[in-house]
Amino acid sequence: MLILLVEDDPAIADCVSATLERYGYTVVRARSGREALGSGRADLVLLDLGLPDMDGLDVCRTLRRRSDVPIIVVTARSDEADTVAALEVGADDCVIKPFGLHGLIARIRAVSRRTGAGAAESAVALPPPPLSFGRVVVDPASHRVHVDGAELPLTPKEFDLLVALARRPGTVLTREALIDEVWDCNWFGSTRTLDVHVFALRRKLGDAVTITTLRGIGFRLECP
Repeated sequence: MLILLVEDDPAIADCVSATLERYGYTVVRARSGREALGSGRADLVLLDLGLPDMDGLDVCRTLRRRSDVPIIVVTARSDEADTVAALEVGADDCVIKPFGLHGLIARIRAVSRRTGAGAAESAVALPPPPLSFGRVVVDPASHRVHVDGAELPLTPKEFDLLVALARRPGTVLTREALIDEVWDCNWFGSTRTLDVHVFALRRKLGDAVTITTLRGIGFRLECP
């Protein structure tokens, strides 16, 4: 599924693009309204209203006149009138900044189901395979972890953190990368939260797996 991301802030665009690509989407980026209108076909458009060259509502209106491509408007404007205006000019949904990336993925999936976008891709999509390392099996599809054949109860964030590490065993993941992936790039809390969850994972997994701390850098899951 090809997503056109219209966002002029490079930091936000990088974070959103990385997340979308982790979920299997192909992303084409545009930094301005004119660039967006000059882009080719897309299965869905993520459109920021605060563009440097023209009003995002005009971009939405023009895109809607051209095609029935699903459009999710992203805006920092919390006024209900702005949301209503976006929907009236043709947007299918509206997301207010700051937003969580997992919530954004859910919105994309919901709009895709309603509009039929990416139906061909969805029809043949396969669930991600289980991740196995030593005595541990992590199944992202069923959201389950087994150690020596017994299911291990994990909180949602503990599970997401383990999946992030297990997808790249032996690779050092920085603290920033893990927070972006597990808590989203809009997380403004203490990074101590990450340490607490790593400690909990170590305690629950015991000697079945090793999570190494690289002081000042991040964490690495060691392959047995």
